[in-house]
Amino acid sequence: MSDNASQEILDARAVLDSLGQGVLLFDTDSRLIYYNHAAQHILGANLVVMRAMGWSACANLFDARRGDGPSVNELRLQAFQQAEPVRFHAILSGAHISCWVTAVYGTFGQVYTMVTLERPDWTAFSELMSAFRRESSEAISSAQGHADLMLKILSSGAQSMDAEHLAARASGFAEMVATHLHRLEQFTRALYRLEVIRTDQLPAQINSNRQRVVLDEFIEDYLEELSDQGTLSDPQYGDFRARIQREIPRNLNVLVSLSHMKAILTDLLRNALMYSPPETSIIVRASRQVDGKSVQLDIVDKGYGIRAKEAEKVFAPFQRARQPQVLAEFGYGISLHLVKAEIEAMGGRIWYTSEEKKGATFSLKLPS
Repeated sequence: MSDNASQEILDARAVLDSLGQGVLLFDTDSRLIYYNHAAQHILGANLVVMRAMGWSACANLFDARRGDGPSVNELRLQAFQQAEPVRFHAILSGAHISCWVTAVYGTFGQVYTMVTLERPDWTAFSELMSAFRRESSEAISSAQGHADLMLKILSSGAQSMDAEHLAARASGFAEMVATHLHRLEQFTRALYRLEVIRTDQLPAQINSNRQRVVLDEFIEDYLEELSDQGTLSDPQYGDFRARIQREIPRNLNVLVSLSHMKAILTDLLRNALMYSPPETSIIVRASRQVDGKSVQLDIVDKGYGIRAKEAEKVFAPFQRARQPQVLAEFGYGISLHLVKAEIEAMGGRIWYTSEEKKGATFSLKLPS
């Protein structure tokens, strides 16, 4: 082997070792002939077995707990037949990771098997869990504290307190407990939505629930449902139904997952209501796009707007603008991150335009 050829091999290994993805390479006899540093980190002790047993150990490891569907051996054969990478998922040490298997052709016709493994990124999930634990602890402590105080009042002070005063105190305590429980419920839903996204369950969920609906009828029913549930019934928002103005032509059809679309609209409307004065209106308007294959839906508010320097935070998880009006409101900066992922999984797109102190418009492009 020439020095130049050796240098090329060394350079290739140096490049692979610098990757954040794990790389495994099996030869034509299914022996493991190469793995990089990231693969060692991801696989740990499992790599020892692969070095001894080769591809069979790799297939057995990745097939474990994968449930129904083609085996890794079948996916490998598919990759060889189509000469393109085939994606699959595996659960390793409790982490759900994305993997690819592909055929690599050698100079003399050899066919190698390469598997790449993505490092699981639990950063956003860990941040949400930390916030969820804090919120749970506060909700439990608050509920317990208010309940204890109410019992104390009832047992010791009820005789000296008239019924109207007692009812007012009880109502105030109940509202504080309800607020904490409502926030905890919101967090629980956000936690589930993030789990679905991070474990790659979202595409399957959307495909199984996708249907074509008439947009104006859907939004009318959805707003009625919000009223019945009291989801957006917060005194600081004002009368949310009176504030929302609909400008939606009849007979505009969209192809969406109804459950995800409801969650998306709830988040966008809550943000619009929360970050704009209660006397201002929220406009929900729609229009058919010139391509005839999509519909644009706009949520327009006349609120505080978004500073240009904070644009990168809008769809990032756990990022909030530093404006005093924003920080004064309850929130964790996760809803728009979830909305963006869900819109894109439905084959749509989300963007916004804004001017500070004049409001913001969040626009959705939805397939029709």
